[in-house]
Amino acid sequence: MKVRESGMPEEARWAGFFDGEAAIGRLLGATVHGDVLEFGCGYGSFTVPAARRTSGVVTALDIEPAMIERVRGKAASLGLRNIRAELRDFIADGSGVAAASQAHAMIFNLLHLAQPLPLLREAHRALRDGGVLSVMHWRSDIPTPRGPPLAIRPTPQQCRQWLEEAGFHGIESVDLQNGCPFHFGLVGRR
Repeated sequence: MKVRESGMPEEARWAGFFDGEAAIGRLLGATVHGDVLEFGCGYGSFTVPAARRTSGVVTALDIEPAMIERVRGKAASLGLRNIRAELRDFIADGSGVAAASQAHAMIFNLLHLAQPLPLLREAHRALRDGGVLSVMHWRSDIPTPRGPPLAIRPTPQQCRQWLEEAGFHGIESVDLQNGCPFHFGLVGRR
């Protein structure tokens, strides 16, 4: 089941909306000790920077075969052996990773789906105790050059409430202004 369509642009245009390295640096920090789970990897804009920051494997999930092939190609060309890109409908079938196995999970630009709680609960299930979930989404208070319609974009407050309902605590806002002027970020702990 696809997320309500937000119209993924061509990769060059997509990359022009944010600095993936800067965003990952702010959301993940310098180093992640363990595995990372990415829901909806798209072109790998965040997959590659995450793989460079983790001691573990980045499991990058997407429902689109072309996106998975693109990420696999990037990983191979960059010599990043710690990226495992998998074709998966994680909304319908879950992430496929073991419970409490991940140090970090990333949900970027996906929480405009009709029912976000099951996805957030799956992230919570996959994270180990003390694991961290990073959330980034298009801002709902201003028009942006891309993204889903403003009417279906969640606010930071809605996302914070959903994270709490899914079992996350210690939820903090992360300033993404320099790297992502059209996005907001949140980090929650399991």
